[in-house]
Amino acid sequence: MTAIKRIGILTSGGDAPGMNAAIRCVVIAANHYHCEVVGFYHGFNGLLHNEHIKQAKQLSLEDIHNIIQRGGTILKSARCPEMLTAKGLIKAATTLTNEKIDALIVIGGDGSFKGLLDLQAHWSGQIIGIPGTIDNDLDNTDFTIGFATAVNTAIDAIDKIRDTADAFENFLIDDKQATLQKLADEINTAQHHHHGSYIIVLAENIWPGGAVALAGELKHKANVDCTACVLGHIQRGGSPVPKDRLLATKMGVAAVQALIDGKHNIMIAEQNNGICHVALEDAVKHQKTVSQQLVDAQQNILALTAQNQY
Repeated sequence: MTAIKRIGILTSGGDAPGMNAAIRCVVIAANHYHCEVVGFYHGFNGLLHNEHIKQAKQLSLEDIHNIIQRGGTILKSARCPEMLTAKGLIKAATTLTNEKIDALIVIGGDGSFKGLLDLQAHWSGQIIGIPGTIDNDLDNTDFTIGFATAVNTAIDAIDKIRDTADAFENFLIDDKQATLQKLADEINTAQHHHHGSYIIVLAENIWPGGAVALAGELKHKANVDCTACVLGHIQRGGSPVPKDRLLATKMGVAAVQALIDGKHNIMIAEQNNGICHVALEDAVKHQKTVSQQLVDAQQNILALTAQNQY
């Protein structure tokens, strides 16, 4: 077992529902092992800038009381371009050394973890990543904190859009990866079979220019009347659903336990409903793809729709 006395923690990049739940359990687990937890505000910026260094403080059990259900993050989050430079990394390492931090836990996504890995060249402390991103795009973990809540938010919005679309008998386009002509053909087929609406759910950056551009192209080039509805940052907000609270709880405890056991340079991951450790380098390779079973199911549904067999 490694002697860990002070653990630094920060939330970085885009916020995700459940980050507070993870912070809460890191503090609770660290308190069990008589470790101090120092919270740095505004992501890696809290390590770089003096005004934030002054705000660094030991998080107590009182500080994390009643936050498990809150969205956002009590430590605030931000992106930090300075962490892409050697000067920024040195400044971050200097803060950690001056604050006598033995280990640093970062809750965030791939960009945050890359910054954490780069920090190793200038600081010898232990590092742990907890995956917190609504994108669920980190490798070797089935889910990331915030993904389940974001999906629920999106489904709720889609259901409301569907109600409106059916009421006015028109088509609302919000996304899909395909050619323009293929989309137009599928929509026209649905219209021919008297379906009240056709909704396309578009993942970020799949279509050049996004949902607004796709809606415009369908309307002007394929003569399909459509409207774009962009959820954007709405998906980041809201109280975390139970699945995210539970995942954040398990990962927060596991992160502290890993440090106590002398393990570092890892991401806490969930695989097959169990918690495990993944090398940080492997977590950010971007080899994760959409399940082929889901792709096949979608194609089958579209084929049945075209044949009007459901």
